[in-house]
Amino acid sequence: MKFNKPSVEQFFRVYFIQNFAVSPDESQLVFSSNFTGHYNLWAMDLPSQFPYQLTFHNQSCHSLQYSKDGSYILASFDDDGNELTQLYALPNNGGELKKVRYEAESRHMNPIFSEDGKTLYYTSTKNNPTYLNAYKYDVDTEEESLLLEGEIAPTYLADVSKDGQKKLVIKHFANTYTLAYLVDGESVKQITPQTEKQHTVSDIVFASNNTIYLSTNYDDDFSYLAKYDMETGIFTRLTHEDHLDFEAIKLDKDRNLLYLTSTVGVEDELYSYDLESEMLAKVDIPVDIVDKVVVAKSGTVYLLGRTAIKPFNIFRKKLNASEWERLTNFNVPGVTEEELCDPEVLKYPSYDGLEIESLFFRAREEVSNGHVILWPHGGPQASERKFFRSYFQYLIHRGYSIFAPNFRGSSGYGLSFMKMVEGDWGHGPRLDNIQGLEWLIENGYAQRDKILLMGGSYGGYMALLLHGRHPEYFKAVIDIFGVSNLFSFIESVPEHWKPAMKQWVGDPVEDKERLTVDSPITYLDTMTQPMLIIQGANDPRVVKAESDQIVEALKEKGRDVQYLVLEDEGHGFTKKENEITVYKTILEFLDNYIK
Repeated sequence: MKFNKPSVEQFFRVYFIQNFAVSPDESQLVFSSNFTGHYNLWAMDLPSQFPYQLTFHNQSCHSLQYSKDGSYILASFDDDGNELTQLYALPNNGGELKKVRYEAESRHMNPIFSEDGKTLYYTSTKNNPTYLNAYKYDVDTEEESLLLEGEIAPTYLADVSKDGQKKLVIKHFANTYTLAYLVDGESVKQITPQTEKQHTVSDIVFASNNTIYLSTNYDDDFSYLAKYDMETGIFTRLTHEDHLDFEAIKLDKDRNLLYLTSTVGVEDELYSYDLESEMLAKVDIPVDIVDKVVVAKSGTVYLLGRTAIKPFNIFRKKLNASEWERLTNFNVPGVTEEELCDPEVLKYPSYDGLEIESLFFRAREEVSNGHVILWPHGGPQASERKFFRSYFQYLIHRGYSIFAPNFRGSSGYGLSFMKMVEGDWGHGPRLDNIQGLEWLIENGYAQRDKILLMGGSYGGYMALLLHGRHPEYFKAVIDIFGVSNLFSFIESVPEHWKPAMKQWVGDPVEDKERLTVDSPITYLDTMTQPMLIIQGANDPRVVKAESDQIVEALKEKGRDVQYLVLEDEGHGFTKKENEITVYKTILEFLDNYIK
């Protein structure tokens, strides 16, 4: 019997996992997924792997964990993408969500339970939207009290000691400048040694009454594992591998182990570190990208991850087991992995000789329409990596190849590389993208008259800027919630972003000339190609006014511009019907201009 080839619709029917948690006794696993077209919590009673629905809230889940005794689930949800997350409790057999911490105009983040589970600590924008506060909440009495008041920079509570007396906080001065502090009563001590050179602390945990472990790039370009002795105040570097860049740390107290996630260019790696022998060992993993690791009391490691051709799935590896067990089986329905595109990793020299790593998703020869889409990623201090994007795969399936360069400023290539975009949003990264196109053309990957442009967030900003400054390269342009005007963007971001804006983007007065040059709205006269602009109405990061102003300005000039606004979305598309609408619109738009 013969069947039709996979339709584009099948790529829309891929389900995703936002977050997951495992009960203390490992009898239940809960995860947030869009099975029904909206994100809700689902659970599996282990070892069974059949999921059942716990919530019908239809909102994105940002944090997820069990209470210490496993009697209930604590989760945070926002409202249609506004990112104002509120804390809720839920019986682990489902039912009505109970508001634990709720204030409509505030955001509650990073909940942490005390050792006995009777106190909940968290960070909030409440009463201090710029620098943030930390609060503690008594689960029994339902009384809240101020724990720490943020100052100087947005201050995030990272961990609380077993006795509840000491706190670890991270102050976020910029994406490339985050410092960790030990707070003990009135005493506040910086964990990394004092230096004028900016560096970051990615993660930090209490391991005992005396020892703290952290991942930091203090005095280096890449992050390593270090420890801090609370009694002596001595900071010690523990790992020295040049190619690793450690981020998340998970502690297995009973086995005296740390699990460390490392970013290596376009992929992740997982390592274990034995605290007694001080031996670092690589852990083989079934994914290219690690999104979350949970270490159970039994020593079993649970992992949420993905690859370029496999969407989010949850795996577990029991103590001393040689293989990972796959607990979920999400894939593209009706499409084999052989029909999906695993990208080539390309490296090319930019205009000044700087090496740029990139991913090239090549459409199969039998379906290729010869067109290449340039995809500048968001962030900009993020990177394009080997993770599954359903819209990449369906565009490739329809004959489009995709070029995704990790231009200067991207994460995963060291601190100095990441800093290159600070105060330079529109020059170096822009030319890295253009040089990448020239390299593709010279090396036979692309034809000069068959290039399209699409990006989201900072990538949307870059799509607008490249259109305005280099329109001759592109047949059509798609901007997804991109910044159009750096001056209005600086003023409209969330309050706790604003302290970092001067270093990250620039100062509207001191840097007026450069910000004008780097703002896409400066180049309306040369934005002559057909455009599609897409925006979430509730976006708190790149507000709707950013898209409104450039759409209005282009329409006044009589340009060919389509505008799609999603009224119940924010900085992304979390509802399946909206996702389908967006990507059908994108495909129809592109197909009109490849003739």
